[in-house]
Amino acid sequence: MKYFAIVLFVFIGLNSVAQKYITRNGEVRFFSETPVENIEAVNNQGACILDMEKGEVVSKILMKSFRFEKALMEEHFNENYVESDIYPQASLNATILNINEIDMQKSGKQEITLEGELSIHGVTKDVSVKGNISIKDNIIFATSSFIVKPADYNIEIPKIVRDNIAKEIEVTVNFQLKPLNP
Repeated sequence: MKYFAIVLFVFIGLNSVAQKYITRNGEVRFFSETPVENIEAVNNQGACILDMEKGEVVSKILMKSFRFEKALMEEHFNENYVESDIYPQASLNATILNINEIDMQKSGKQEITLEGELSIHGVTKDVSVKGNISIKDNIIFATSSFIVKPADYNIEIPKIVRDNIAKEIEVTVNFQLKPLNP
């Protein structure tokens, strides 16, 4: 009986580990469209842990890892807007509300809704974000697109360039999450 209890404990422990997925190179991009100028940046170092059993999502990105078409844009972004030396990362701590509806055996996109807290520039706001996941060969492909308003996160845009930067920035996320311990 004691042996059975140990085997059961190990099996349950392994099963719960298998429910966790991770990436360290997720893509986060943002796009600002104005009549004056479009601004786009890409960060391929998004980190994320997804606990499919609990529906918990924790994601962090280094602000200095965003790459822009023009070096001057990147410099202004880091020094003047997001102040990445003071606020080096952005994070999302959220829960997938409909986690019990996700079928890990189903192919194709499955819609998800995340609710949680998004922290940027030292400010944390409650957010609700729609997205999709699809599962193939035990890899979870997660995508989402949502709007962030710099003013909501105390990101000040100088008057001289205010017309060059949109009041609402489209953020797109593409993550491929693999089992934490395959």
